[in-house]
Amino acid sequence: MREQTWQRFLPSRQEDGRQRVGRRGAGPAVAVLAVGVLTVSAVPSPSTAFATKPDTVQQALSALVRSDGLPAALATVQDGTGRSRNYTAGVGDLATGAKVPVDGQVRIGSNTKTFTAVVVLQLVGEGKVDLDEHVDTYLPGLVRGEGLDGSRITVRQLLQHTSGIPDYEGLLDEASLRYRYFEPRELLDLALQHRAEFTPGERFGYSSTNYVLAGLIVQRVTGRPLAEEIDRRVVQRIGLRHTYFPAAGDRTIREAHPKGYRRDTAGGPLLDFTEMDPSAGWAAGQMISTNSDVNQFFTALLAGRLLPDAQLTQMRTTVPIGDSGAGYGLGIMRRPLSCGGVYWGHGGDIPGYETRGGVTEDGRAANVAVTYMPTDRAGAEHVEAVVDTALCRTR
Repeated sequence: MREQTWQRFLPSRQEDGRQRVGRRGAGPAVAVLAVGVLTVSAVPSPSTAFATKPDTVQQALSALVRSDGLPAALATVQDGTGRSRNYTAGVGDLATGAKVPVDGQVRIGSNTKTFTAVVVLQLVGEGKVDLDEHVDTYLPGLVRGEGLDGSRITVRQLLQHTSGIPDYEGLLDEASLRYRYFEPRELLDLALQHRAEFTPGERFGYSSTNYVLAGLIVQRVTGRPLAEEIDRRVVQRIGLRHTYFPAAGDRTIREAHPKGYRRDTAGGPLLDFTEMDPSAGWAAGQMISTNSDVNQFFTALLAGRLLPDAQLTQMRTTVPIGDSGAGYGLGIMRRPLSCGGVYWGHGGDIPGYETRGGVTEDGRAANVAVTYMPTDRAGAEHVEAVVDTALCRTR
């Protein structure tokens, strides 16, 4: 892959217009939709940085609604002292014109991968998993196919997307996902029908199949469901109050949330896709959270509250994502900032929602959610740019 901007190496959708769960990319251009309600809500006593600089974050969110046609946009921005501010733009329900819930819950798509990676790395720290052991050590004989052999692929290569295992997401029909339940093994079997993308370790190649396998390893080693392990080891440990892994059959979003939308065809009407079965994401993209909880998660992770130093160092050891200047570690991305330095995070897409964000070394954090996955390159990059704006603004 040799795209010109680092953003295009993030989770992407196929060029043929079939949108992938938990990912984004070029597709049919998004039609501009005029929606008029713009709101902003701030916590008391904003930091000096928030108080003295022009509110470029609100301007950028409003532009996503006004110019890019997104129904709603939400953001939570945290400065280096830990003070946060919440933003909203657009409407939370196109049918009623209801306001966007401040810091509302959304489906966070591939941010789930970081939660899964944390659990795997905790097991590494406990001596129960070895990053350089092969997949067959934990899931004997499961990965077999044309050019695919679990005795040649390591756990590290799964977490870093250097395994060469094909991605199942491009094989799914997005419109059919709303009511369809997938067992994790079904997702894996879809991918294993296709030949390897490249030799293990040869290069980076984003594939959600890697994280289905990582989730299965967690379950095999712990003897417990992945959702339970994520909740016990991560969500409860750092007190994430609005974050959860939906149970099988749960198509709802529990708390106040903006509705999510998709289109059946390019230029077609926006359709409510809020309620859906998220099982096609599983360990790679099933979770629900809020912008503030996602900020809290990545802040705690980078501060060493979830992993021992040795495992956090491994997590932050990256491979290049093409020639973009970005890098992928073990379930986390390092991305450059326009104002200098980098930030660490992930991002994710699932029908109805897109999220982007991360944290800096000095504790600044920003997470942005929109209620429609932009399918044109410019729209997707505009969402990314809001994160850059927010993090640079709080320096």
